[in-house]
Parts: sequence; structure tokens; C-alpha cells
Amino acid sequence: MKNNKVYLTQLASAAGCGAKIGPKVLAQVVEKLPKFTDPMLLVGPETSDDAAVYKISDELAMIQTVDFFPPVVNDPYMYGQIAAANALSDVYAMGGIPKLALNVVAFPNCLGPEVLEQILRGGADKVMEAGAVLAGGHTINDKEPKYGLCVTGYVHPDKMWKNYGAEAGDILILTKPLGSGILNTAIKAEMASAEETERVQRVMAKLNKYAAEIAGKYTIHSCTDVTGFSLAGHSLEMAKGSGKTLVIHSGKLPVMDGVAEYAQMGLVPEGAYRNREFAGEAIRSEIRELWKEDVVFDPQTSGGLLLAVPSDEADQLAAELGKMDISGGIIGTVTELQDKYVIFD
Repeated sequence: MKNNKVYLTQLASAAGCGAKIGPKVLAQVVEKLPKFTDPMLLVGPETSDDAAVYKISDELAMIQTVDFFPPVVNDPYMYGQIAAANALSDVYAMGGIPKLALNVVAFPNCLGPEVLEQILRGGADKVMEAGAVLAGGHTINDKEPKYGLCVTGYVHPDKMWKNYGAEAGDILILTKPLGSGILNTAIKAEMASAEETERVQRVMAKLNKYAAEIAGKYTIHSCTDVTGFSLAGHSLEMAKGSGKTLVIHSGKLPVMDGVAEYAQMGLVPEGAYRNREFAGEAIRSEIRELWKEDVVFDPQTSGGLLLAVPSDEADQLAAELGKMDISGGIIGTVTELQDKYVIFD
């Protein structure tokens, strides 16, 4: 396994044939595809939700999702954990429980089987922690390693969460701190400390299971997980789907240690600029610090849940999350639709 930890992110950085497809181009491509209709399909692609939901009976609906990506860390076992936690998160964001998972793997010949074993072991451990069953998967040869899961979960049709439905007066709660994209960029540049590296990896590998279990005891009008489209991008999807404006207080945003310093040094991932372009004129930022604006567009890996909660339940939910060492907290409010869908003040 000599030097394999270095190979993972070096391969991820070197692979590819140019600029990556951004969310705007992806949306244009999806718009041209055939539209499928089925009365039992409760959630499809129309609202860019976290997963598809298909009704099986009056008391049971199936959640289906798939997610995979190249290495964001050098350690194969940690990479497997993070990728699995990220894929499982889509089910939690719908208010569901993961039940079945399949591995999705692309792997190069230049890395040994012991590296693949560690990646898959990391994923398996997270699936086990989620209480789901890992039942195989599919592997192809590729120049760049990629790993993730196809996950099936269950939810009651009347109790599922969607990324729309937020109501004016709701309070916004975020369950993980921001800045993983910036910190991962600093790690790849070999500038992050061991403590910063360990911290961001711990955050990314943490299942949203625990936040979802607590939130499930409260009224949740809307929920999404904050991943590659950034806080700004996912907030925009929630706002548009709900026909409301999300007002997010930049001073209340939870940000991981070291993020401000590295952002000010220019260690901002390319995805942040694509996210900014995607948001366009639908978002207004009144943030004075440029580094903090970079944070709201920063693509998160395995980020937290963004919850829209009635105002009379928000403080208690935030307090209970805090007692369980789930960092984040109240970050904003939902209002009737203003001139912009999302406002960062």
C-alpha cells in the first residue's frame, strides 16, 4: 500500500478532460429528457429533491437514491465512510430510514486490491451503523477511483420530508458546520493541519441519522441535505419549490475552524464558482466578508440537514440537537416571497 494514500487524491485531481459540468448545464440536459408520470411516484425530478419516492401502499413508500464521487481524502477507509454517509444522507433528508444499499465502484488497475478493500470496508461500516443491509453492487475499471452507494429506504407516505413546503414564519436550522470544500482544498494543497484534517473528516463521515431521528419528533415543513450545490444552492431549491424567501443570517452560520483563513488565501474549490453562477440573480448577498460569501457557495461533501421548522418548535429542536453534540443551530427564517428567493444578510 506504499504511497496509495497519496495516489487517491492525485488521481482524482489529474483525471478528466476539462471543465466539469455545472448545475446549470446539468439542469438544461435533464430538461430535454423524457418525462415519466406515474400516480404512485410521489417525488420525482421536478423539484430537484434529494431522492425519488414511490408509494407502495397507504402506509409505505420506497425512497431510492444513488450518489458517488472521486476521493475527497487520502485515506481509503475514511473515503469509503464519507462517500457512504453522503449517499445515505439522501434518505435521511426525506425523513426515511435506509434499508438496502448496493456499492457503486470505479477503480483503476494501478491501485492494489487492499486499497479497494479499505474503501469498501469504510462504506460497509457506515451502512452497518445506519442499520441497513449491504447486498452487493457493481464495479468497473476506470482511470479515476470513484465510490458511492445506491440506497433504498422506507418512509410513511404522509410523513416524508420534501425540499419544498417551507412556510412563512418558519425557522431554518442547519445540522453540520460549513466549509468542507475549502478545507479539502487546503488538505490537497498540504496546507491544513492534522487537527483540521481530522476534524473535517469526522464531520463528513458523521451520519445524518442522528439529526434526522431527533428532527422526526418535531414538525418539519421542509428539509434538504447540504451537499455539492452548497448552502446557497440548496437553499435556492427550497425557496423556489416553496414559493418563499429564505433569509439567512451570515453571522449565525456555523463554520469549521481554519475555513476563514484558507478562503482568504484563495483556497476555494472550483465548484464554488459554478454554484455562484447557478444561483445567478435569484440570490442577494449582503455579506461584507468575501471569505464568508465563498463559504455559502462552497460545495459541501456529506453536509448537514437544512430544516424548515415552525417557530414555536425551533428553539427546542435546536437545543435537543445541541445536547446530542450535533453542531449547527438556527441560521435564518422563511418569509413570504420578496424580490429574491434567498437573502444572505
